[in-house]
Amino acid sequence: MKPINEQTILITGATDGIGKLTSLMLAKKNAQVLIHGRNKEKVLAVVEELKNSSGNKNITGLTADFSSLADVRKLAAEVLIKYPAIDVLINNAGAGFVDERKSKDGYELRFAVNYLAPFLLTHLLLPVLKNAAPSRIVNVSSIGQSPINFDDIMFEKNFDAVQAYRQSKLALIMFTIDLAEKLKDENITVNSLHPGTYLNTNMVRNANITPLDEPKIGAEAEVYLATSKNLNNVTGKYFNEKTESKADSEAYNKESRKRLWELSVKLTNLK
Repeated sequence: MKPINEQTILITGATDGIGKLTSLMLAKKNAQVLIHGRNKEKVLAVVEELKNSSGNKNITGLTADFSSLADVRKLAAEVLIKYPAIDVLINNAGAGFVDERKSKDGYELRFAVNYLAPFLLTHLLLPVLKNAAPSRIVNVSSIGQSPINFDDIMFEKNFDAVQAYRQSKLALIMFTIDLAEKLKDENITVNSLHPGTYLNTNMVRNANITPLDEPKIGAEAEVYLATSKNLNNVTGKYFNEKTESKADSEAYNKESRKRLWELSVKLTNLK
């Protein structure tokens, strides 16, 4: 990959927590950093904060509500117009246990934000990722994973926010494995990671869970997957922080992955 001070890196969900710290670390390395959030005023404030903290003025804010696939499409269109090449896409944005039940499109919120939004965004941004190749896609998942409930994928019958969250995070790992295979000849790597357990973030605190560690651990892991030369030819893998690990066994079930991919194409109306 190009030297990091010549790279353009997009981080979703970057106005607080792990995403914000990841953005700051990358800004301090003088990358061109694009940060995404859903609240325009907060995005603008964080952009100025990161510029002041890092001394890097090459930081830009992007706004989109990932509970709306239409907003995801608008974000992708804006990026495609303004940036001819994206070196790294970090799909960090996520919905937690206590967030609303439904997305703007009527889907289960965690499945929509944690999985369908990055599934769609990544596909739409492939042209600029290919332009930057060798490039990387980093999907922020979780060690908390549950098999896909294809009979009730939106939890209409028995809603359980924790199970819905865990399902969405396994779906992201399954997507990682398949996309890595599809892009193996494009010089684009795709990996996923668990950034750390119960880090001190809004998501954890809002769920009334006592944090076990600080967001810095997760940010360092995201930066590692995004920039480390050790991972130049590593793709389709799942990491527990910085260590390659194994996901739930369903992630390696080709039939389940195929079924999920086909459903995702349909739900996102991907052409």
